[in-house]
Amino acid sequence: MAVMDITGNRLYWQQDTEKILIEPWGKDGLRVRVTRNGSFDGKDWALENPHTVPQAKAEIYETAPPNFAQDAARLGQGEYQFNEKPEKKPNAMRIVNGGITAEIDRHGYIRFLNGKGEELVREYVRNRSDLSEFCVPLSRKARLLTPVLGSEDWRTEVSFEAYEGERFYGLGQYQEDFLNLKGCTLELAQRNSQASIPFMLSSRGYGFLWNNPAVGNVTLGENVTEWTAERTRQIDYWITAADTPAQILENYTAVTGRVPMMRRDLMGFWQCKLRYQTQDEVLRVVREHKKRGLPMDVIVIDFFHWTAQGDWQFDPRDFPDPKAMVDELKELGVNLMVSIWPTVDQRTDNYKKMSECGYLMHMDRGMPIHGTWMGPCTYYDAINPGARKFVWDCAKKNYYDLGIKLFWLDEAEPEINAYDADNYRYFDGPALLCANEYPKCYIQGFYEGMKEQGDEGICHLIRCAWAGSQKYGALLWSGDVESTFNAMRKQLSAGLNAGMAGIPWWTCDIGGFLGGFTAHKDFRELLVRWFQMGAFLPVMRLHGDRLPYTEPPVKYYGQVERFGTGAGNEVWSFGEDNYEILKKYILIRESLKPYIEKLMAEAHEKGTPVIRATFFQYPDDPDAPKAEDQYLFGSDLLVAPVFAAGAQERSVYLPKGDAWREVATGKTYEGGQTVTAKAPIDVIPLFEQLEDLENCVD
Repeated sequence: MAVMDITGNRLYWQQDTEKILIEPWGKDGLRVRVTRNGSFDGKDWALENPHTVPQAKAEIYETAPPNFAQDAARLGQGEYQFNEKPEKKPNAMRIVNGGITAEIDRHGYIRFLNGKGEELVREYVRNRSDLSEFCVPLSRKARLLTPVLGSEDWRTEVSFEAYEGERFYGLGQYQEDFLNLKGCTLELAQRNSQASIPFMLSSRGYGFLWNNPAVGNVTLGENVTEWTAERTRQIDYWITAADTPAQILENYTAVTGRVPMMRRDLMGFWQCKLRYQTQDEVLRVVREHKKRGLPMDVIVIDFFHWTAQGDWQFDPRDFPDPKAMVDELKELGVNLMVSIWPTVDQRTDNYKKMSECGYLMHMDRGMPIHGTWMGPCTYYDAINPGARKFVWDCAKKNYYDLGIKLFWLDEAEPEINAYDADNYRYFDGPALLCANEYPKCYIQGFYEGMKEQGDEGICHLIRCAWAGSQKYGALLWSGDVESTFNAMRKQLSAGLNAGMAGIPWWTCDIGGFLGGFTAHKDFRELLVRWFQMGAFLPVMRLHGDRLPYTEPPVKYYGQVERFGTGAGNEVWSFGEDNYEILKKYILIRESLKPYIEKLMAEAHEKGTPVIRATFFQYPDDPDAPKAEDQYLFGSDLLVAPVFAAGAQERSVYLPKGDAWREVATGKTYEGGQTVTAKAPIDVIPLFEQLEDLENCVD
C-alpha cells in the first residue's frame, strides 16, 4: 500500500523506494519531484528565483476523484476498481494552486487540470493494476528511474499522453524552418547554433519546464511526449496553466527570472565583423559611420584581440591605448563591446593558476585538452563560483576599468572538440548531469561582477542559454549560421521559439556568418533582405565572416596563433545602390526607439517576448498558428520578411480582430484574411495595427 500524506500544502506519495513530492511554486504553478534516493535533492536549478508561496488547497480523496473513471474508460482500459473501505485506504490526493490542479491516485498516477476542471495533460500509463480484467498488459510505466551503477544518480524518463491537435513551442533555439515542434525529437544539449532551454508552451493552455540541466532528449510524438535525462539525482519539473500564452510566459518568468530593462543606447544599430584587428581600424569605421550621418549604438571587437586565449586582455601591439579608444568612442556616442572566450591556453600563466585552484573543466579520462583550434586549450569551469570570480576579476582589470561594460560571451556551449559529455566533469558533477547550465553560469559571473559595481541594465551577447539565463542580461544570438535564404528562414523560427522559452532578448548575424562573398550579387540581395528583418528584431546587429579574406586567415605573433580578417562588412561594403537601402533601415530602426523602449519594458516587467509568433499575439484566431513565416514586432507591427531570392511579393496573413495598414502603400485591410504584399528589393512587407503606434515614434 502506498503512503499518501499532506504536509502543509504539499502532497507526498511513496511506494517502496519511489517518492513523489508535489508543491505549489509561484502563481498558478506546481513543482513535481520524484526520486528513489533516501531524500530529495536540494538543488532548485532554474527555479532559484524568489517567488510567491501560495496558500494552495490540498486534500485527500476517499472515493474516486472526479473524471478518473471516465478517463480510463475513454482509454479503453475498463473502469477503476476503487477500494471498498476508503477510510483505511485513501484513493487519491489533489492540490489546487490558483488555475492549476494536480491529482495523484494511490498508484502514483498524476494528471493536471486547469481552473475549469479540464484536463491539461496526464502521465502515459499502460499497465494500471487497479483496472478490470480487461486492462492492457503492455507494462509501460510513466516514470522510469534506472540506476547509474556506482553512484546515487539515475537515468530518468517521464512520459505524458499525446493529444490530437496539440502544438508545442519554445524549448530554446533549434535550426528548423518550422515553428510548431510537435512531431520532433530534440536533443537537450548545447551546441553552436543550438540552445537547449527546456521550457515549452502548449496550445492546450499550459507551460512545462523540465527543471534539469542534464544531457538528454525530449520527444514530442504523435503517440507520446517523453523527457529523458541521461544522469540526474531526481525527476524534477514545473508546470503552470493560464488562459493565454502571454500569461503562461508571465508565470514562468516570475519563477525563473526576467531580463533587466535594456538601456536605450543599446536599442539601435550594432556594427560588427570578423574581425576588427586594430584600434585604428575600429576608430576609422566609427568615424566614417558618423561622417555619413548614420546612427550607431555599439561597435564590437571580436576574438583574438588578446595576447593569448585565457589572458583576457588587449594585445598592446594592436591596441596600444585602449582607454583612449574607449573615450573617443564615448564622445562619438558609441558603446564598445569586446569578445570573451572561456578557453585557456595551456601556455599562459592563468592556466597554471586556474589549474592549481581546480577552476578548469576536468576530463575523466584522456589528456586535459578540450580544444586545439588556434592553440592547445581547455575551458574554464564556469559552473564553479571561484572560477567565475577569477575570470571576472581579469575582465574587470583589463576591460571594465577602461570603461567597457558590454561583453560578448562567445563559445558558451562550450564548443569542445568532441561532444563526449560522458567524459567531462564540472563543479556540480559529471557533464551528463549538469552540462546544460554552463552558459547560464558563464553569464552569471559577468552579471554579478557588474552588479557588484552598481551597474544596471546589464546586457551581454551570448551564443547559448539555459532556463533562467534571461535574468542575467542574456542577449542570445543564434550562432554561426550560413549565409543562405534557407538559414535566414530558420533564424526566424529560432528567435520566436527562444522568446517563448523565456529569452526575449534575441538576435542573429545579419547576412549570416559563413559563406558571404561581399561582391556577389546573390549575397548582396540576401544581405539586404536579412538587414530589413534585422531592423525589426530585439537587437539589430550586422556581423559575419565575409569573403574573400584580405590576408591569410591565420597568422602568428611568436608562438601564438592569431586569426586574420575577412572582407568589409560595413553598410557601404555592398554597393552604392544597396547602401541607400541599408541606410533607410538604420534610420527606421532609430525612429522606432520609443516604441522599442515600450517593448523592452514589457519584457522586463512581464517576460513578454519582443518578437512574437502570430498566434502568440492572437491566441483566439484559429488561423494564426498557420502563419509561421511572419511575426509581430511588439503588438503593433506585423513583419513579413522575404525569404526567397528574386521575390517581388509575398502573401501575408492579417490576424483577425484588428484592421491593418500596409506601411509601404498606405492601404488598409480588415484582419482575418491573406493579402499579397508588394516587396521590391527596398521594401519589407510591414503592416501596422490601426491604433496609437504613431504616438510612439520620434
